[in-house]
Amino acid sequence: MLQFSQLRCFVAVAGERHFGRAAARLNMTQPPLSRQIQQLEHALGLQLLERGPHGVRLTPAGRAFLPEAERLLSAAVEAELTARRALRGELGTVRVGYVGGASFALLPQLVARARQQLPGVELLLRDMSSAEQFEALRAGRLDVGLVRPPIPDAGLERQLLVREPFVAVLPADHPLAARPQLTLQDLHEQPMVMYEPAQGGRLYELISSACQTAGVAPRPAQSVRQTYALLGLVAAGVGLALLQTSATRLQMDGTVIRPITLPAQVVSELHLVWRARDADEHPAIARLVALAAELASQSQAGPQAIRPGPH
Repeated sequence: MLQFSQLRCFVAVAGERHFGRAAARLNMTQPPLSRQIQQLEHALGLQLLERGPHGVRLTPAGRAFLPEAERLLSAAVEAELTARRALRGELGTVRVGYVGGASFALLPQLVARARQQLPGVELLLRDMSSAEQFEALRAGRLDVGLVRPPIPDAGLERQLLVREPFVAVLPADHPLAARPQLTLQDLHEQPMVMYEPAQGGRLYELISSACQTAGVAPRPAQSVRQTYALLGLVAAGVGLALLQTSATRLQMDGTVIRPITLPAQVVSELHLVWRARDADEHPAIARLVALAAELASQSQAGPQAIRPGPH
């Protein structure tokens, strides 16, 4: 059976055309080098080298064998490098789920950072609701998720990445648009455009609870799945809406955005979730988790808006 040590010796002798120079190149003495070549020729049943008083010459078999030996050695080096990169989490595939709100700022930033720092890691992105992501994580169909709370206690690790306030989005001709700042009380009896429960259930719960506590009663007008649809209905005058601050990058003609004072608990949160054993077994997942945490800590939102979440 061929051994890589034999191949390295043969390639060195073939390159130097001299046993002494080849031995010096390999940092070994000449007798063990000669034995390696003899063992290789014996294993092949072929003479690869012709020894002469003035050096070494390749036989026809040796000339044919040399490029293949070099290819095998190169492949072995590449295999070792690949294995080491995989161990460092620099290679692999990570399946990433995300809610729509993550695509406004966090997800593009995370993908860009991963492409820069982990170019050998392929991210498979899947637009999914939080509930769909929890189910996929439990079933092993997803590696990490960008989700909204609440997060079920299902053996998931978690990291709070984004915590940002809401703003009010109004039709441009709405009477409240003239105000520089709104309050929760301004929503009383106002028609509201909301996300469907599967998309924005957490927001609906937060707003409903806060309104109940304050004695405020907005009127549900329409429910939608997509932010563009929500903005379109606001622009058409169907009602008001509340959006996380990052979503205002999608501002649409015919709408205005105003800050609104809400109870402290009414904020938009995005969490990264994953299974601990997946990160232990797949270094690429662990690297992406660390990259997301690093990105969050460096965010312009600042330490009050983005901070590590509890485990």
